[in-house]
Amino acid sequence: MEEKKLKTKVIRPKFDTDLDIIELSKENIEDESIFSFGTVSDCCLENHEADRVNFKQVIFTKVIFNKITFRRIEMTDVRFENCDLSNVDFNEASLHRVEFVNCKIIGINLSETTFRDVIFENCNGEFAFFNYSDCKQVAFLECQLRSSDFQNSKLLKVEFRESNLLGAQMNYTSLKGIDFTSCNIEGMGVNIVDVKGARVTTTQAISLSSILGLIIK
Repeated sequence: MEEKKLKTKVIRPKFDTDLDIIELSKENIEDESIFSFGTVSDCCLENHEADRVNFKQVIFTKVIFNKITFRRIEMTDVRFENCDLSNVDFNEASLHRVEFVNCKIIGINLSETTFRDVIFENCNGEFAFFNYSDCKQVAFLECQLRSSDFQNSKLLKVEFRESNLLGAQMNYTSLKGIDFTSCNIEGMGVNIVDVKGARVTTTQAISLSSILGLIIK
């Protein structure tokens, strides 16, 4: 897989050369279960709930998560490729060196999550919840983030590149230092204080001014 060069320094997941095959099922996933050094592929996990599940050095490929609630999930050195995580509940997750590549994450709940060195690449994250999260060194590359929710979050060294943020909610989140110039931010919800120091194009600035109730003459 070709890795795209990032403006923001984000450390990608690291994996051992020999990874075992992991068989995931409702029977072997309990509260505080730990899965490590393996691959999960071509399967469907559905109708299950567990707390504080831990994944370390795990690659998920073509896995469907249906009606899954893994609150306070912990992931370190994890990659999701071509997976469907739509509407999963990962509230209060802890993600360190995690990649989501070509994934469907529509409506995913990542509220109150700690993100450290996380990449979302070519993902459909419409209506996704990232609110009340703490994001440091995170990149969204060519992602669909229409109507997503980033309200009340901390964004430090976060990169949005060629992503659709149409109608995304960013209220009460400081956007200082964030470059939106390659993105669609039409209708993005912000407060005046939120956008101070954000980098936008002239057209985007005019769009934001109308949202904020400013009149440009």
